[in-house]
Amino acid sequence: MLNENEISNKIIGLAIEVHQSLGPGLLESAYKECLFYKLLQFGLIVEKEKPMPLVFEKVKLDCGYRIDLLVEKKVVIEIKSVESLNDVHFAQTLTYMRLGNFKLGLLINFNVSLLKNGIQRIANNLY
Repeated sequence: MLNENEISNKIIGLAIEVHQSLGPGLLESAYKECLFYKLLQFGLIVEKEKPMPLVFEKVKLDCGYRIDLLVEKKVVIEIKSVESLNDVHFAQTLTYMRLGNFKLGLLINFNVSLLKNGIQRIANNLY
């Protein structure tokens, strides 16, 4: 069984492969589908558009939150294709992590010339 760091290293490698093949400028959905395919091909358990309910006063509320990709029930992936990542994107990823009690998230912006510049690794220190 892989730990979060091993999973995230594999995700990053596969995301770089997707980016090298497609380049920047496509819709988020295209990158999500291609990365989903690559992760499955590698043999990882991946959930796409995973619903994430909000618990308020001990009641689960479906507010439409969806994690782009959840890998091995451990690592949250939030995919973007934007000019630049900002605090709202970071907060969104961290919110998904907190709602699901996940330790690690990857915020990946595919709309960059070099993908390593578009990846933010987010650790949930409140775990």
